[in-house]
Amino acid sequence: MAESTIRTRLQQGRDYQFEAHFEGLAATVLSDEPPPLGSSAGPSPVQLLSSAVGTCLSDSLLFALRKFKQAPEPLSCELETSVGRNAEGRMRVLGITARLHLGVAAAQLEHLDRVLSQFEDFCTVTQSVRAAIPVTVQVFDAQGVQLK
Repeated sequence: MAESTIRTRLQQGRDYQFEAHFEGLAATVLSDEPPPLGSSAGPSPVQLLSSAVGTCLSDSLLFALRKFKQAPEPLSCELETSVGRNAEGRMRVLGITARLHLGVAAAQLEHLDRVLSQFEDFCTVTQSVRAAIPVTVQVFDAQGVQLK
């Protein structure tokens, strides 16, 4: 049984452009396919998927650190999404790599090992996407040291 239902309405503009309207929000997002289908007037569906994974991971990491009253800001996340053909020759998302960057050195944060071992488990989008697409997560501190 669903604990909540999220409603989004898509309205076609021109060709492959769709404006997403989110229930309860004034903000909209315009998506578009890249050429030759569209004109890249907005992010593509693959870019939106990638962004959703990265945003959810960043939110989960921030929430987990703040739970221990830690201040890791400013966080950033870089994503690489691989797109290619499956066995049937159809284009698919083959994998997503997320690189999260803390805004401070790891030495400034308490309970970091515990946070790094758990935060992904609470990311609704990433864990849902992982059922079908491999997602690799790396975490770096402000000095570029890889922590995960």
